This record gives sequence, structure tokens and C-alpha cells, in this order.
Amino acid sequence: MNIILFDDPVIRQNLLPLTFTRPVAEIRTGILTIAEKWQELTRQVVSSLTQDYLKAKFMPYFDSSHNCYINGAVIPTVEMIEQLKSMNYGESYWQGDTLLAYHGGGEQTDSLEELLEKAQQSKKLNFEGEVLILREVWEIFVHNGREIRSDFKLLTKDRKSQPVNDKFTAVYGEENIFIEEGAKIRAAVLNAEDGPIYIGKNTQVQEGALIKGPFALCEGSHVNMGAKMRGDVTVGPQSKVGGEISASVILGYSNKGHDGFLGNSVLGEWCNLGADTNTSNLKNNYAQVKLWNYARGGFKNTGQQFCGLIMGDHSKCGINTMFNTGTVVGVSANVFGTGFPRNFIPSFSWGGAQGFETFQLRKVYEVAEKVMERRHKALDDTEKAILTEVFNQTQQYRVWDAKA
Repeated sequence: MNIILFDDPVIRQNLLPLTFTRPVAEIRTGILTIAEKWQELTRQVVSSLTQDYLKAKFMPYFDSSHNCYINGAVIPTVEMIEQLKSMNYGESYWQGDTLLAYHGGGEQTDSLEELLEKAQQSKKLNFEGEVLILREVWEIFVHNGREIRSDFKLLTKDRKSQPVNDKFTAVYGEENIFIEEGAKIRAAVLNAEDGPIYIGKNTQVQEGALIKGPFALCEGSHVNMGAKMRGDVTVGPQSKVGGEISASVILGYSNKGHDGFLGNSVLGEWCNLGADTNTSNLKNNYAQVKLWNYARGGFKNTGQQFCGLIMGDHSKCGINTMFNTGTVVGVSANVFGTGFPRNFIPSFSWGGAQGFETFQLRKVYEVAEKVMERRHKALDDTEKAILTEVFNQTQQYRVWDAKA
């Protein structure tokens, strides 16, 4: 079974701004991305069928006999995979109006529109069993604790953890802690009594760090001195964190290295939060939080009492930035200055509470090149083309350009 994870067009819109720069299946919740979960459970290469402008970076792979197209927002389970293996050519599984999977046989369908049309014409079957589908951006952190527990079992089964060799590190619930090779822990507190703690390869947990599970520190990442990780937190690969973080996901290659609070939030890749940046994750009146939704073109009730910051790739903020409850920041925005900026900050914005202007592409490239070079990555023509397309797609939200 060759697995191709496709972008559901409705769900993808609800997962913007994170899906401006990646397929749905490349979103991380728990320790792994959705695509990595499928890969770990099936032990085979998994690819994505995504938007045309992303295909140069994320190409689908086809085989000659059994191409199984699966909704990229679906969190896999062993039971689901076994059920999908029994599919015949021309059959599809649905949950209500949501397409879960389609057996395309040896046909190579590299168009999302064509795929959805074929699925509509196929033999439709109702999927029997529980299915977790990531439909909204806030569900990334809502399900994060559950997914850390699930991924922890998957990644550590029949394996032995590296020991905690530092005599000044306090450990609680040691059976729920797994440490990969190359990890360095010094004078920290690891409390896994309420959930597992996963410390990835070549990571650092520095002096005075307090970590409460569920918690995941992915490969090459650092928890800085005196940091407080309060549970349900994922720090993606090659990231640095400090201060206080609760119920949040950092997809990777991003920094929140200093004091300040981040709660019930999601940061994309190549983001940086300046020193003493704080996010509000609870309204003063304890009301449910509304969040900007691109599909609606307005604010949508999350049904959540706690919701902080959603930030797209390559966005940054200056020191002492204050984000109000339920703020959405697009791709490649640069936020700074005093006061609370607006709750929806469009992609390629430059400014803050006093007003915005457009962060021009030439400057965006200059910053991204420097940032990515620090992680030994290059801003190549493919990455530039993606940013250019997102810049054009999001022009409508930069209303100050129309007034100029």
C-alpha cells in the first residue's frame, strides 16, 4: 500500500496560516508530524498531494499497483491501517461528508480536484471505528498531550532509554521518561508522573529547567536555563525555548529563548519571539475565545476558554511584545512596539499597535536567508517561490496597501 496524504480543501483552509507553507500532513502534534506518524506505523515512505505551488518541495510518489490516497488531517491508528489494507480498487471510506481514503490502484492522480471527483464517483463505504481528524488550528494544542502519549509508546516500544547520568537532576516517574542518544541534561527537574517526557537526539536541557510531562523535546533542540515547561508541550526539532510554556506546539526551527509566557499556542517554523514576549491565553471575563479563520474571512468561536497565539512560518516579534488572547499572525510578519497589536496580523506585515506597512519580499528574503543559515539551511529558489505565492495570495488582507 503506497500512502499519499492529500490536502482536504476545507480542512486546509481552517488550518491556515500554517498550511500556507506546508501540506496538512506536515503539521506536528505530539512528537511527530502526521506524515511521520503514518510512516512510523506503516514502515514505508509516505508522500503528500498538496497545492500546486507547494509541489516542488512536497512531491507525491506513485507506485504501479496500490496508491492509497488518505486525508492528510487524519491521525493514524493501527486499527485504521488494517482496515485500509482491505480496500479494493475504486472504493473509498467516508465519515459523513469527509473523505478519509480512496483506493486509486495504479492510477497516478496528481490533481486534488481530479482525486476528489474520482472519490465522489467511487464505491462509498462508511468507516467503522473512531477517527481523529485535525480540523482546526487550535486542535493542534488541544490534542497535543494525547498525541505525545501515543507517539511516546510508538517510538519507545521495545527500546531502552539512555540513563540520566547527572547526579543533580531530579527525576519523578522515571519509567515514563525516554532519552535518546546525545542528549545532555544538567541540574534539571523531570516530572513524568502525569505524562511521559521524551528527550530527543542531541538535545540539551540546561541548568534549572523544570519539565512536567507530557513533554516532547525533538532532535537538536534546547531547553534553556531556568525554563518552566508546564505540560502538553512539544518543542519541534532545532528549536530553543526558555521562560514559561504551557500546552503549546512549536513545529520546528523556531526560538522562544527568553523569559515570557507562551500558552495554548502554535508556532510555525523559523519564528522568533523576542525577550519577555507574553501571550494571553485567557480572557478577563473567562469567555470562550474567538480566532481569525481564513475560510470564514472573520473570527470564529473556538469553543475553548484557553487559546493564545497562532503564528505562521518566518514570523518574528520584538522584545516585550504583548499578544492578546486568540491572536493569529500570518507568514513572514514582523511585529514590534508598545501596546497590544490587533488579533489578526496579516502575512508580510511590518509594525504593531501603532499601525502596519508591508514587509516587502526583498527584505523578507534577506532576513530568511540569515535565519536559515544559522541552522545550516538555505533559502533556495523553491522556498522563495513559496513565499512569493503566499505574498500574492494574502495581499487582500493588507488593507493599508489599498489606502496608499
